[in-house]
Amino acid sequence: MDFTFTEEQQAAVEAARAVFADVAPDGVPSPALTPGAVAEDFDRPLWAKLAASDLLGLVLAEEHGGAGLDAIALCLVLRESAKVLARVPLLEHCATAMAVQEHGSAELAAELLPGAAAGGPVLTAASGGRTGHDPAELAVTAVRDGGVWVLNGVQTAVPWAHGADWIAVPAHTGEAESVLALVPCEAAGLSLGDQYSTSGERFAELTLDGVRVPATHLIDAPGAWERLRALLTTGTCALALGLGEAVLSMTSGYTAKREQFGFPVATFQAVAVQAADRYIDLRAMEVTLWQAAWRLDAATGGAGGPLPVAGDVAVAKIWASEGVRRVVQTAQHLHGGFGADTDYPLHRYHAWAKQLELALGPAAAHEELLGDLLAAHPLA
Repeated sequence: MDFTFTEEQQAAVEAARAVFADVAPDGVPSPALTPGAVAEDFDRPLWAKLAASDLLGLVLAEEHGGAGLDAIALCLVLRESAKVLARVPLLEHCATAMAVQEHGSAELAAELLPGAAAGGPVLTAASGGRTGHDPAELAVTAVRDGGVWVLNGVQTAVPWAHGADWIAVPAHTGEAESVLALVPCEAAGLSLGDQYSTSGERFAELTLDGVRVPATHLIDAPGAWERLRALLTTGTCALALGLGEAVLSMTSGYTAKREQFGFPVATFQAVAVQAADRYIDLRAMEVTLWQAAWRLDAATGGAGGPLPVAGDVAVAKIWASEGVRRVVQTAQHLHGGFGADTDYPLHRYHAWAKQLELALGPAAAHEELLGDLLAAHPLA
């Protein structure tokens, strides 16, 4: 296990920083100031820049126009995107593309992946909850009808669906394993209802009423949906880490300048201790994130471990969901009334952090899952 980043991964970070350098969190629409959805669509100009920098094909093979990198590289880029609250479906797009590459049919890969790497069709996933105890894969049924599959059911809180071209939908066929259907957004029988996230972004309630999907668009490889969900979850942990790092940096800068009784408040022991505690949270979030991302990549190559990958993902979720909440709460406290000023971007970070925390689910659920895994796989 080596957490030293490769030259290619570091190059991806540098490219991401260059793309996100012009994104100002102050310009991100605020749910506190905008009723309903903060915007009808994601940041298309930024999406075009990501495509031009070859970051949309980061995890795709060169044969599909990608860079051939891994989950760690994707998480590094996602961390940079969260620092500026980038409003793009980078996680869902790349994770879905990776699922198609790893488990989809050759026809489906040829149809979607070259365009996805170049910024053509936008992909997202109806991931349901990410707690590990959700019934997401039971919400949609898939029934074979000759050479096609017929989908029926409802998925809620689908991110970026209104701006996407394809949606990866988990479904069950009555067998033990869940399947994954790639559904075009213009498919007959598919409808999108408006839902709004805590961050103010426009989500969708996805209704499938007799949607017919060709067999080549259905991924039934064992574990395909579980791996996609693990990648989505790990990527969400990376977003939480990047957001938390930006918020702590913002807090450090503010407390170093804000004076009370003739001294910067950063020199007060009570302030320094709280900031130090949040720094420890971020380092724990970081190490558990890279452990989970490394295990995801190692599992692809066949490497094993004392626990399934789900164990490392559960630990990362525990730290990310709790840690990002503590970081933004401390930041609000140390900023005082200034932190609630809607002319200052901290309230935007707070709303995004709450959405990430809700998406990851409560730490208690992850601890229960971890306990079940330990019971099933006793450590030597």
